[in-house]
Amino acid sequence: MTAHGAVETPCFMPVGTLADVKLLEPRDLEEIGARIVLANTYHLWLRPGIETLVAAGGLHRFMAWNGPLLTDSGGFQVFSLESRRDVDDDGVTFRSHLDGSTHRFTPEAVVAFQEDLGVDIAMTLDQCVKLPSPPAEIASAVARTTAWARRSAAAWRRGPTLLFAIVQGGLDPALRAQSASELAELDLPGYAIGGLSVGESRAEMDRVVRSTASLLPAGKPRYLMGVGTVRDLVAGIDRGIDLFDCVYPTRSGRHGRVLTRRGTEYNLRNAGFGRDFTPLDEDCDCRVCAVHSKAYLAHLFRAGETLAGRLASYHNLAALSGLVRSAREAIENGRWEAFRDRITETPAQ
Repeated sequence: MTAHGAVETPCFMPVGTLADVKLLEPRDLEEIGARIVLANTYHLWLRPGIETLVAAGGLHRFMAWNGPLLTDSGGFQVFSLESRRDVDDDGVTFRSHLDGSTHRFTPEAVVAFQEDLGVDIAMTLDQCVKLPSPPAEIASAVARTTAWARRSAAAWRRGPTLLFAIVQGGLDPALRAQSASELAELDLPGYAIGGLSVGESRAEMDRVVRSTASLLPAGKPRYLMGVGTVRDLVAGIDRGIDLFDCVYPTRSGRHGRVLTRRGTEYNLRNAGFGRDFTPLDEDCDCRVCAVHSKAYLAHLFRAGETLAGRLASYHNLAALSGLVRSAREAIENGRWEAFRDRITETPAQ
């Protein structure tokens, strides 16, 4: 339960990096059954900034979303800047990708920013590393992530905003176990598995998720960051993951790639869809599939119409929302294995 309502799990969170889910309105998200939306501290820190967001009455009012909100700490974005940032034990100094201005993230400042926004779930600042990286570099990032999480927990006001910590450790089982153990000692409301879906193989990710999820506190939400394909969601749910987020469904939709609830995907820009008058996904009950055909959206994409990306993005998010809803029902009714196998045994495209 959050300050803005319950979040039933498993749950996929649409990504609204800049306080918007690209091409979609809050009412679209409500229609598809989205329960919680993710925004990003790094981007909101730079634009529009804390003064504007506080003056607006907080992030919920600013973006006209009445449901729960989670904000990422911005750690992944900052560490992806490479030549634009300098890390020390106290925090990280970075130059904006927008105008080159200098900013400073500390664990305390990042938690305070998220709490001032009034979000329901805030993430601790962590240190991400590339994969592969030298073992010593990954170990250093784990130590710093733990130290920053402890400082974040001390700075957390323990008000309506819940605080989640992020497990790091690359692909090293021992470092992942160390990170999970150290963060579990903080007894925070929830925990995330970070530093994955950055180029490792699906088998490697599955191995890390399986081993790490089993080490996280029982009865508290487990969040796998940056994962958004049907097959990866099903695999994650099977490993005990509760929350997911990814830009993949909306980014794919803007480029004509369609997700289906059986795990297959296809690109509407392929010539073969020009006279295919069937729905985008026979298993989907969204309003796009109810009234529009593959041929119509293929036409819109060829014509360069903005509506094409909007409709495909709507459908892709609806497909994932429907998927996790069906997964939840299957778990509740003791049919999870059959549900899982029906999707994982469908040939990928």
